[in-house]
Amino acid sequence: MINQIKLENFGPLSKINWSALGKINLVIGGNGSGKTFLLKAIYSSLRTLEDYKRGNEQRSASEILADKLYWTFQAEKIGDLVSKGADAPLSSALTIDNKDFSYSFGKDTSKQISSLENHVPPRASNSVFLPAKEVLSLHQVILKSREQDKAFGFDDTYFDLAKALRISPRMGKNFKEFAQSRTQLEEILGGVVEYDEASGRWLFVKGRHKFPIGVTAEGIKKIAILDTLLGNRYLDTNSVVLIDEPESALHPTAISQLLDIVAMLAERGIQFFMASHSYFVVKKLFLIAQERGWSIPVISATGNDWACDDLKNGMPDNPIIAESIRLYQQEVELTLK
Repeated sequence: MINQIKLENFGPLSKINWSALGKINLVIGGNGSGKTFLLKAIYSSLRTLEDYKRGNEQRSASEILADKLYWTFQAEKIGDLVSKGADAPLSSALTIDNKDFSYSFGKDTSKQISSLENHVPPRASNSVFLPAKEVLSLHQVILKSREQDKAFGFDDTYFDLAKALRISPRMGKNFKEFAQSRTQLEEILGGVVEYDEASGRWLFVKGRHKFPIGVTAEGIKKIAILDTLLGNRYLDTNSVVLIDEPESALHPTAISQLLDIVAMLAERGIQFFMASHSYFVVKKLFLIAQERGWSIPVISATGNDWACDDLKNGMPDNPIIAESIRLYQQEVELTLK
């Protein structure tokens, strides 16, 4: 489990120190505040540790990280990730199971990271980033653009996910909680999403009917991705899942159901990081924290600063929460007139 995240001069994130992390962790803030940037920074370090010394991989951790940062953030050079106007270098430190993985570099850095320190053993489990935009209808386009064209456009969060989805489902007994989660996910979907090897396309199967994934609702495709990664065993009980805007394309009832499934998977061992600007997401996670007695750390952007709270202790003081309450109060006032 990730215990702590420290970042300085990392793009729009001038300084973050987020500690005492839990099974589920939430990033909230308005558009452009750096929520997705923070998730990608975490993901880049995780994937470096997962690729390092895996199989016949011969590259050093420094080489893997530089490549991951380059393709995840798609800057001309990774030195461009240093905050504009910053005098000090970019620095990142991730603590996993109380062991540190840290690095730093300056704005002139091209592709070689000279300052890296790693005390974290190579990871056998996989992390995954679920972007706000759906991936299934673009699956083959993503793979072609990166594997054949080697072109910017779809960053590594999309490319890694597309490769993970390409793994065929595995038969046999799954983890109990994973099997339960898949049943619930399929209940939300009202069917199943399958990959057709012959046509190379994803299909939504409902009863005896099959529908092209392109005409299927966005929310169905998003939930189907999580179901697929549980079914093909890409995820295990030590995985980390980062979700950007879990509320995207889902109605409030589906959001609530999805987060109940997230809680079930978190109880089995998967650690979640979510970035959101939805009151429904914050409120549902608050209720989960209260019902289960869990610590659910939340970091929220207020201007250029980041404040740390815990949903176990109550709803955080944040403009998103304040605006939602204001609209509710306005509705009550109109009703009482």
